[in-house]
Amino acid sequence: IVQLDETVVLACHNEGELERLTELFAETDLPSTNRLQLCLGHVAHGFRLVENRLIVLSDNELFGRRDVRVTSPKQKVESRAIDTFLELQEGDLVVHMNHGIARFRGMKLLEKGEQQEEHLILEFLGQVQMYVPVSLIHLVQKYVGGSKMAPRLSKVGGSGWEKRKQQVAEAVVDLASEMIQLQAERQHKAGITFPADSHWQTEFEASFPYTETEDQVKAIAASKQDMMRPQPMDRLICGDVGFGKTEVAMRAAFKAIDAGKQVAILVPTTVLAEQHYRTFTERMAEYPFTIEVLSRFRTKSQQDKILEKLKTGEVDLVVGTHRLVQSDIDFRDLGLLIIDEEQRFGVDAKERLKKLRLEVDVLTLSATPIPRTLHLSLIGVRDISNLTTPPHNRQGVETRICRMDGELIRSAIIRELNRGGQVYFVHNKVYDIETFADNLQQIVPEARIGIAHGQLTEHELEESMCAFVAGDIDILVATTIIESGLDIPRANTIF
Repeated sequence: IVQLDETVVLACHNEGELERLTELFAETDLPSTNRLQLCLGHVAHGFRLVENRLIVLSDNELFGRRDVRVTSPKQKVESRAIDTFLELQEGDLVVHMNHGIARFRGMKLLEKGEQQEEHLILEFLGQVQMYVPVSLIHLVQKYVGGSKMAPRLSKVGGSGWEKRKQQVAEAVVDLASEMIQLQAERQHKAGITFPADSHWQTEFEASFPYTETEDQVKAIAASKQDMMRPQPMDRLICGDVGFGKTEVAMRAAFKAIDAGKQVAILVPTTVLAEQHYRTFTERMAEYPFTIEVLSRFRTKSQQDKILEKLKTGEVDLVVGTHRLVQSDIDFRDLGLLIIDEEQRFGVDAKERLKKLRLEVDVLTLSATPIPRTLHLSLIGVRDISNLTTPPHNRQGVETRICRMDGELIRSAIIRELNRGGQVYFVHNKVYDIETFADNLQQIVPEARIGIAHGQLTEHELEESMCAFVAGDIDILVATTIIESGLDIPRANTIF
């Protein structure tokens, strides 16, 4: 409680916060009394000087945020080829620039004239081995592919690899033509010029319960600057799960709705759609915005009502799966499209998205963008913001490959449950997933186990996922339906 003769000094951690609070307090009578003074500075915790009749507070305390000091990681220089054979492990797939895809089988010391030199052993199709001296290691690089299936090894001496390279070269030419056409159309297309931040936007951003990372601040600023330009925005937000992509999208969405436009959030799975719906609804609960979700969790009549409200403008923000890009969807005034994990959508959906990019602002979120999306960003046709600063206290992921062992499974699960956590257990075979869950229950009888897969009814799947999110289930045995960006902070162990 502030006494009548006390002065309050509010320390703001950056100039943007100082400017926002100055605008907010300008609408009150406090500035004219000189009892409230704003300054730039960092205060970890507020304090009171009784004799001096002075109270010092931080902006984080004012808004109930956690004070997190973030340091930027050192920039890593990416290398096209392998810098050292120590990067490889036996069995890794590699690509030889001249001969194609092979499997690394270790190292061997061979004589070369009067000297000896280490060689990489590469195994091609038909168990044909090739020895590559380390002096030519720049011709070899680790294989990185988007497909879950292992690629076919190349045949030494065959023409297959050269044909592949020719196909890639032709595809690059096609891609270049597409990029040039897309960029030309975007430059001449009149987009939406959003206004500067309103007081509502300032209040909404100040209510974020954490301190933004440095990369988040840059991504948010870049996104809002794009939205205030006359050309349609097409920005990729690239960052690992939990690095803050959703908050960047949320602020862009708020800006669009605040300006009277509609927002569509496109996600690859029903489960993720429900999570985004809950997240956006809770975050924007204090504002008169109408938020809906289109997914198979909604009945046909419910979906029809939502579609009608989209046409009339009664819905401000809609979250949905591929249903959002079907031809019968009609928005009254769509201003922003947010795409989460674009690589998970099919060809038809991507063609529809390509047309939308010429009409509205588009923000794409991804931890693993498809090569074309990433390439468009890297060459400047699409703007990109990288979120590489990890959240405060985030620990590295520890990965172990072990044989299926009941004692090991029980030990790891009990360790997680004892610290108040939850467990994912991925079993991608629907036909025996219930039997698998029963066997797991025998290993850990004290745990509460749920099941989630795509063949459950809408009600069953929603009930199971909601119970896991609420903490009513300790272990979720699921198929890969849970793979797309689910945010459950308590789930720290996955089998």
